[in-house]
Amino acid sequence: MTQHFAKIICCLLLGSMVLTVTAADFLITEFGARPGPQSLNTVPINKAIEACASNGGGRVVIPAGTFRSGTILMKNHVELHLEAGAVLLASSDIKDFPLQPQPTYRSQKDPGGWRALIYANEVAHIAITGLGTIDGNGAKQKPDKNAKHGSDMDGRPRNILFISCSDIRISGINMRNAGIWNQHYLNCEEVMVDRINVYNHANRNNDGIDIDGCRRFVLSNSIFDTDDDAIVLKSTGAAGCEDVTITNCTVSSFCNAIKAGTESTGGFKNITISNCVIKPSTNKQPPIYGTARGITALSLEIVDGGVMEGISISNIVIEGTACPLYIRLANRARKHTDAAPDPPVGAMRNIVISNITAYNTGNYCSSITGISGHYVENVTLSNIQFFHKGGLKAGDFIVDIQQVKEDEKGYPQPTVWKELPSSGLFIRHARNIQINGLLLGALVSDPRIPVIAVDTEGLQIKTIGRVTHSDAPVFCKGWQVNDIQVDPPLGWNKKVIEIENN
Repeated sequence: MTQHFAKIICCLLLGSMVLTVTAADFLITEFGARPGPQSLNTVPINKAIEACASNGGGRVVIPAGTFRSGTILMKNHVELHLEAGAVLLASSDIKDFPLQPQPTYRSQKDPGGWRALIYANEVAHIAITGLGTIDGNGAKQKPDKNAKHGSDMDGRPRNILFISCSDIRISGINMRNAGIWNQHYLNCEEVMVDRINVYNHANRNNDGIDIDGCRRFVLSNSIFDTDDDAIVLKSTGAAGCEDVTITNCTVSSFCNAIKAGTESTGGFKNITISNCVIKPSTNKQPPIYGTARGITALSLEIVDGGVMEGISISNIVIEGTACPLYIRLANRARKHTDAAPDPPVGAMRNIVISNITAYNTGNYCSSITGISGHYVENVTLSNIQFFHKGGLKAGDFIVDIQQVKEDEKGYPQPTVWKELPSSGLFIRHARNIQINGLLLGALVSDPRIPVIAVDTEGLQIKTIGRVTHSDAPVFCKGWQVNDIQVDPPLGWNKKVIEIENN
């Protein structure tokens, strides 16, 4: 028994030794890194990562203090850990961010190679963790002198850029002040991003997170406050966004809070968004893009080909944005590479949106719109409350439905229309739209018709309520509207359906 017990102890000790070897810590200061504004720590941090990877993986630890660096290259089985009080500060010299070799995976956003503070291409089992801060020093990041200025491909470094990587974990980190997009996950899979705090108001194109052509991606329990779009699903290459979960986030943006688009080449499939709060930004400085109110809360867009299907959005509270909901199928038809074929018109179908409370929003009406001959299909809205500010007068909004331009080649955003003829919901080029429970109102009386449908087939609205009354009817049926059923609001004796024959 004693010998058997000794063997067990020996095995446990050997096991702990193995764990120590395979999960070792590599402190960057032991490789020559030094805190302070005068030290550039690109080389020692990369040496620590190389040593970690060569020894089977583990943690590369950045201790408390401010450590300035250029591009850091992640390796297999490496966790970059920022301790509490640690700040990884991006250099302000573009020379410290050499252009990385062009990856195999091609993207519309690739100018011929990328720049980033933390970069990985075709790497697996990597993580960035801790309670420290990644600061991109964004206000000092200038475009590459050889790049096209004024674009989002001008060479400014991202804080994080992972391309064609797998098994990624990002947890606990604070992220600030990127030169452009804060974090970009391109053609990655098996990604978990949890409990991060993003504040990005330093430069143009300051997105919060771009989930681009990724598969099996979970974003949870995080806070975003950004100048440009906050949480963005994109498909800038052949790969689509599939099997993505976004939950329990608080989101603020001067542009679009949660968006799928604009780039849509590979499409979007099996996306769930739930339990999020969308609210005004805490930043009091003037927006670089957008408006202090924010442009949209929820945007779903297919404009460069691709298919969007299997979308579920639920339990969202929206405060103060200009437009609560924007669903758009159009035909900008931008190619993801010069050699790619022109994308065909895409498709949007099988979308369920429920339990949405939007209040104190602007006067940009929510909308579901396709283009002639190409319809948004199979959309269900349930338990929806839209309360906007109202107070419009004659001349403040489009009156004639025919004047709402198609704009199928333009940038998809409600700013192209601004104040539509409807105040609550505008539907055009759509099929099989079902609405169960729609409550509309304005802080100050709005003369517009609450709901308008044009070129719509199979529209059902049950239990529609209207808080702010006016002389306008509740629902306006434009041309080519077939198979509709609209319940009048309780106690509303005025004309409910107005028919226009055009």
